[in-house]
Amino acid sequence: MPITLPETLPAFDILSREGVMVMTPERAMRQEIRPLRIGLLNLMPKKIQTENQFARLIGATPIQIDFQLIRMTEHQTKNTAAEHMETFYRPFAEVAETGEKFDGLIITGAPIEQIPFEDVTYWDELQRVFDWTQSHVFSTFGVCWGGMAMAYHFHGVQKHLLDHKAFGCFRHRNCVPASPYLRGFSDDLLVPVSRWTEMKRDEIEAAGLRILLDSDETGPCLVEDTAHRALYVFNHFEYDSGTLKEEYDRDAASGKPINVPINYYPDDDPAKAPTNRWKSHAHLLYGNWVNAIYQDTPYDLAEIGR
Repeated sequence: MPITLPETLPAFDILSREGVMVMTPERAMRQEIRPLRIGLLNLMPKKIQTENQFARLIGATPIQIDFQLIRMTEHQTKNTAAEHMETFYRPFAEVAETGEKFDGLIITGAPIEQIPFEDVTYWDELQRVFDWTQSHVFSTFGVCWGGMAMAYHFHGVQKHLLDHKAFGCFRHRNCVPASPYLRGFSDDLLVPVSRWTEMKRDEIEAAGLRILLDSDETGPCLVEDTAHRALYVFNHFEYDSGTLKEEYDRDAASGKPINVPINYYPDDDPAKAPTNRWKSHAHLLYGNWVNAIYQDTPYDLAEIGR
């Protein structure tokens, strides 16, 4: 089944060329099926790149998706054209005011992880988003900083600064093979990591959360919060093949201290094209999440949160 996107959204043409099934809203309305409504609260500076990454993953499932783009109300992005934001995004305040509900919501990361949560300019509104999900969203997926922020808001789990950036592709082990979110997963796998903070294993478990994927080198990766119908992933399954390269080239060019991303380039040589060894697990993870929503979400959206 396809993902429903506006025909003028850049992701429509990009995903179409990649073979992902995409559909206009007009065509979707003529089908005798209720699509899953999944929102993307996009906190990343490069909005279009992030839209493409997540749309690619959830659009590859056999379920029709109505994909909605959401932004923080007052925060203005400096890296994406105002016209794009005005055309395709709705502020959270508008979404909340309508009372509409979602089968799923993805809350992205943001390059602000070294700032205390309370010092983030939109923290108060983001806390309202988190609380709103409990009555208006069936399942929420917090990614990287977004996942850490949710774990902090709901459970008080602290993030801890690292003495160097965790950067590269690191081995992770499958801790709960029977989890519906890990169907088809290998016993161990490589996952892209790019962050300056971490959450501690013992503090996550003390909060009553379940670790699904873990790494000896970079700590917990995927965490299940059953009480809040949420998943938190601290790493980046959604990354394109060249995303870590873009980050490395950017930091190296600006003179920032940055190591060559671990286990990413063949022979750790930045002159060689990077190798993508996580794409299949990325599709499995988000496909499993969408399937889990499809199995249990109410057919009547109005019933979500009751």
